[in-house]
Amino acid sequence: MHSTNDISRREFLAASGGMMIGMGALGTFAESAEGSRPATLLVAVRDMHLREVGEKDVWSAMRAIGAQGVEALVEPDLWCPHLFGVEKPPSIATDDGAKRLADEAKSRGLRITSFCMMNRFDERPDEEVNWAVRVARACQIMKVGAIRIDVVPRRLKSDEFLKFASEVCKQLVEKTADTNVRFGIENHGGTTNQVEFLEKLFDGVGSERMGLTLDTGNFYWFGNPLNDLYGIYRKFAPRVFHTHCKSIAYPTDKRNVKRDVGWEYGKYNCPIYEGDIDFKRVVAILREAGYRGDLCIEDESLGKFPKEKRGEVLAKEVAMLKQLR
Repeated sequence: MHSTNDISRREFLAASGGMMIGMGALGTFAESAEGSRPATLLVAVRDMHLREVGEKDVWSAMRAIGAQGVEALVEPDLWCPHLFGVEKPPSIATDDGAKRLADEAKSRGLRITSFCMMNRFDERPDEEVNWAVRVARACQIMKVGAIRIDVVPRRLKSDEFLKFASEVCKQLVEKTADTNVRFGIENHGGTTNQVEFLEKLFDGVGSERMGLTLDTGNFYWFGNPLNDLYGIYRKFAPRVFHTHCKSIAYPTDKRNVKRDVGWEYGKYNCPIYEGDIDFKRVVAILREAGYRGDLCIEDESLGKFPKEKRGEVLAKEVAMLKQLR
């Protein structure tokens, strides 16, 4: 398969053996001892992938693939269903529960880097805002810097949705004003993959705590030519609070043309080390903008691999990102 991101076996083994560095303030990671180099970005993975590794619990799975952090799905009742092998699964509904989960990760040299919410704001706005406020409170206790949120129309028409989304995002910011937690709207689907929509939404909210969970693959999935992606990443880099590192390997004649939304995604999605997106360039763009969050793997191609090989795929992706951070 074609790639400019491939790495040798020796490089892979060296990178995957790296240990996690010390933690800094909420949502950031410490600088080097000399203070002369920028912080090392922590490499994370979405929790839903970790069962594919074949280990007894989420922490063992993270260690097996070299991941240092995890993005954890949190449900409206504040349970984290994909953190398997940990209690029953863990809940962040109370201060004690949140602290216990953070301490359990820390005791293993690992970290919850973000929480993932699957929101339905225009169907149940009050409940969704209250849920987000509770998650933000838990984040403050756990020193988790970002919450990935969904801002997509489910009930409202598109011409009504921008105004609604701006207002509900303002509420999120206002009701969590006593925290340092930032909200990262993921670019996905037909709405938040639109550059113009995101620009208008961020302008309408007017808060430095409302930004982006940058899904590198989704802007490509949306039909943008490969060469245009880096300008989009650069445009939003100052607002990136969290990432989903994902790629696609399109045929050569389809990379730099405008494609239909989602064109042949199931056929061509792939691990980041086989895809078209240059992650060395992505990381450089984020660093230039002062990004201090994580590099979080979301691999929607894992189902193409035999079950016993999926952990190896994730480990190779982790190793690649550790080389670039």
